[in-house]
Amino acid sequence: MTQLTRADFDHAMVPNYAPQAAIPVRGEGSRLWDQEGREYIDFAGGIAVTSLGHCHPALVKALKDQADKVWHLSNVYTNEPALALAKALTERTFADKVYFCSSGGEANEAALKLARRFAHDTHGEKKDKIISFRQSFHGRTFFTVSVGGQPKYSQGFGPIPGGIQHAEFNNLDSVRELMGDDTCAIIVEPLQGEGGIIPGEQAFLEGLRELCDQHDALLIFDEVQSGAGRTGHLYAYQHFGVVPDILTTAKGIGGGFPLGAMLTTDRIAPAMAIGTHGSTYGGNPLACAVGLAALETIDTPETLDGVAHRHQLLRNGLEGIAKRHGVFKEVRGIGLLIGAQMAPDYAGRAKDILNLAMEEGLMVLIAGPDVLRLAPSLVISEEEIQSGLDKLDRAVANFVAASASA
Repeated sequence: MTQLTRADFDHAMVPNYAPQAAIPVRGEGSRLWDQEGREYIDFAGGIAVTSLGHCHPALVKALKDQADKVWHLSNVYTNEPALALAKALTERTFADKVYFCSSGGEANEAALKLARRFAHDTHGEKKDKIISFRQSFHGRTFFTVSVGGQPKYSQGFGPIPGGIQHAEFNNLDSVRELMGDDTCAIIVEPLQGEGGIIPGEQAFLEGLRELCDQHDALLIFDEVQSGAGRTGHLYAYQHFGVVPDILTTAKGIGGGFPLGAMLTTDRIAPAMAIGTHGSTYGGNPLACAVGLAALETIDTPETLDGVAHRHQLLRNGLEGIAKRHGVFKEVRGIGLLIGAQMAPDYAGRAKDILNLAMEEGLMVLIAGPDVLRLAPSLVISEEEIQSGLDKLDRAVANFVAASASA
């Protein structure tokens, strides 16, 4: 067969993405190799998805073992991997009940529908307002992209659903101004991802919990990006000590296999009665088998306790690069979700560094035009961290040199 190239993407696929020219074909741990055999250190983690790196032995074994048993049944039946993963999630979190799906967007769609349905059944049809936050991101379905606080993602798709308002993240007064007895839910990322890697402030998140309790509203934590061990706790709500009513998880919980879930309590779950919602691949045996292996590997002292150490290595490296080259004005984040804010002289040019890093053999991310984002594996080695930082340092040096000569 003729080798496929980046040009085949332009020929055969819808142009909603703009992928790099290199096409990775093999991965192991925090390293990838492209079609030409070139090696890359992975600081991107598939956008916080490959929580245990590429082809982790425990996940590979779980997938292969389940592949010889059953792949798909539909929701007319249940299956053992789904039941085992649901039990494991409820045993490790505040939740009593779990709903499975295939992505973070689906999980948030389910959470928002559940919140409105619960309010409708409990308080009446007029309690339907959802409060979200500017610069937030909750998915690409029509409902979730409307709830998200970045209008660029919903422009051009016609009228958005009503009953949605946006407050300012980390500004509790802006929430109080919108909050009322018609509010059914607040949805928040405890650590904003796409909005620029901005941690929620302790008092802010505690205040949201209090406001929801005062107004009989539900608090939804979108932990699609911050969950599955990324903060050094299994979920970020445990880091802050603020317990939501509904939590969504995806990305890292599948370790690279499509899997999402919505977690909630016995009080709220009955609102999602038979026939009210569903997902064709929700609870898929292959996905849940991999998810259980990922959860059991992540939720260990060995993995979670190592996150803080890796965070500090990366933070120190980024701050050193900032000091040498003057490109970053701030390094922020929690655990292994880290952002480096571009300095004013280089505002809007984070993607330039992403592209130059690829040339050096390093994969990184951006969170908007002004933030370089890192979301590596939770078990990335110290040697891989240092190698990646060295590559990033060279990329930044090239960036500064090119900027000076422009």
